Amino acid sequence: MKKYGFFKKLICLGMIFSLTFTGLSGCGQKKTELVNVSYDATREFYKEYNRLFEDYWYDKTGEKVEVIQSHGGSGKQALEVANGLGADVVTLALEGDVNVIRNEGLIDDGYIDDYSDDSSPYTSTIVFLVRKGNPKNIKDWDDLLNDGVKVITPNPKTSGGARWNFLAAWYYFKKQGQTDEQVQASVTKLYKNVAVLDSGARGSSTTFAENGQGDVLIAWENEAFFALQEYPGEYEIVVPSASVLCQPTVAKVDEVTQMNGTAELADAYLSFLYTDDAQRLEAQNFYRPVNKDIQKEYESSSDARNIKEILSDGKWIVSDIDMADIGYFGGWEAATQKFFSDGGIFDKIYD
Repeated sequence: MKKYGFFKKLICLGMIFSLTFTGLSGCGQKKTELVNVSYDATREFYKEYNRLFEDYWYDKTGEKVEVIQSHGGSGKQALEVANGLGADVVTLALEGDVNVIRNEGLIDDGYIDDYSDDSSPYTSTIVFLVRKGNPKNIKDWDDLLNDGVKVITPNPKTSGGARWNFLAAWYYFKKQGQTDEQVQASVTKLYKNVAVLDSGARGSSTTFAENGQGDVLIAWENEAFFALQEYPGEYEIVVPSASVLCQPTVAKVDEVTQMNGTAELADAYLSFLYTDDAQRLEAQNFYRPVNKDIQKEYESSSDARNIKEILSDGKWIVSDIDMADIGYFGGWEAATQKFFSDGGIFDKIYD
């Protein structure tokens, strides 16, 4: 990670350069570092995206840039940045996690309007991953309440994806006409069936797919598709009848970029996520691009609810899922206070 307030000396061909946030590539070629603190489920995407951006930036400016990645549970990552982890940009699972950093004065107010679509360059939703043949016959959220069904999902206290999971379940039971008290009882029963509560989405995927625990994984859509790729023929995706529109949020960490002199670079890095090349890369990594024309390139002509394999033509998006957005819950401030704050509904459920 970066170190601020002092200079490190480097020698190349007898010349001494004093650098705060840059290094040397080859001999005399400046290389700037940019730190992106992200969440679990973006590992594969940003590995590819960073190379794409680095090439773009070099062609445009002649400056070599190296993007350094950090991944973990989104809530935990937000706390790390708020407590001093040096991030030029954050690309977290939800607006609520970015607000944690903003509340520490590191990100300017109004960041949500810095980029299009509420600073969410791609979206996702929540689906189920089950073992081949779907032995527990899981079709919708009701089935996760059945006796003997072992559920894998991460912890909403540390994982942004887990918060989306929770809200998707809440929305489904509310759509069934249940009162808030009945919904809470249903979600409580669901969490009683949780076998392992990992700290992040990738940890839950590992628990389910690699370690063989549980009957169903509640997962980001892209995580589920990556499991189909990684373990061909072993798993199936079940698309529930109702879910939630997941909007991962991006932001510059203004305090850090001003200190580093990387504000322009950080802005370009996040803006590039909206370009056609990046939007297609997002879709190829099973995120839903916000560019509707590009999203249509990947939409399936079928409204099938059970996706057994990635279609050979790459058209994987089921476009007619009933998805609630965060506005349904009153926005992230209200949702965090009601469900995920200390003493909130999740604490009461899990206790």
